[in-house]
Amino acid sequence: MAEGDSIHRAAAALRTALVGRPTTRFDAPFLVGPVPGPGRIVERVESHGKHLEIVWDDGLVLHTNVRLTGSWHLYRHGERWRRPGTQVRVELHTADWIAVCFNAPVVETYREFDRSRHPGFGSHGPDLSRPDADLDESINRLYHYHDQQAPVCEALLDQHVAEGIGNVYRCEVLWATETHPFAPISSLDADDCAYLVTSAAALLRSKLRHSPRVTATISQPGSFVRSELAVYGRNGQRCARCGDTVQVCQPGEANRLVYWCPGCQVRRSLEAREVLEVYEPVREMDPHPAAAKFLSNLPWRRHHPLAG
Repeated sequence: MAEGDSIHRAAAALRTALVGRPTTRFDAPFLVGPVPGPGRIVERVESHGKHLEIVWDDGLVLHTNVRLTGSWHLYRHGERWRRPGTQVRVELHTADWIAVCFNAPVVETYREFDRSRHPGFGSHGPDLSRPDADLDESINRLYHYHDQQAPVCEALLDQHVAEGIGNVYRCEVLWATETHPFAPISSLDADDCAYLVTSAAALLRSKLRHSPRVTATISQPGSFVRSELAVYGRNGQRCARCGDTVQVCQPGEANRLVYWCPGCQVRRSLEAREVLEVYEPVREMDPHPAAAKFLSNLPWRRHHPLAG
């Protein structure tokens, strides 16, 4: 699994090997966007989180997001690669080095001076954990999200909407705002987007003030106190707000589990039905018989048809 520090180290190595040197060869079998011309000189290599960008002297930017599966390697010519060629997503040659990206789910290029025209790019959104973050900008980016059919649970993880919302906090924010995780962006109005963004900002900032993770109080939506997480990691347990059972599913390319309560996360739930159809059936827990037995023994779930 790629972590931020490993991407930072990879960027440092690539920066030493590539910057100031002309590109002699570039291959990217699944590239979306223009290809850098031969002889173009690498000017910068930058990283942030799991994103790594290589910038050429003509303003072309190669953006890769390694997520959970990808990685960047650096080899001398003739050196044996540590992964098979079938996993190659980018192969960049200079006179002395070969930079290879394996298994990155996102490999795209755009022009630096015109990045806002790329529907999936533009600059990263405001960091919601910062007290000076422009919340209106994040609200606007969420409301005008480029894929209006995308479920809100995926859009909240897009760093072009806002930075700082990881998987734990997207689940908690959706629970705190009573929003169905699979509601399509097109179903959200401006107030919905404002509620999600302001709640996320309050949650992230409370994390900086308190060491334990915190979640929303039920009586005061948008305010946060020290407490256990409401839904994340609590599949099969009782929801503190409505008493229904917390469910878990695994949607999208990021393979990050979504924990939610079907009993009270009903905001825009009718519009979410069509989105749910494209995903695998939602499981309340691991299908192992022991999980079914656990569910059937919960006091509020006995004799429930889904409890096994």
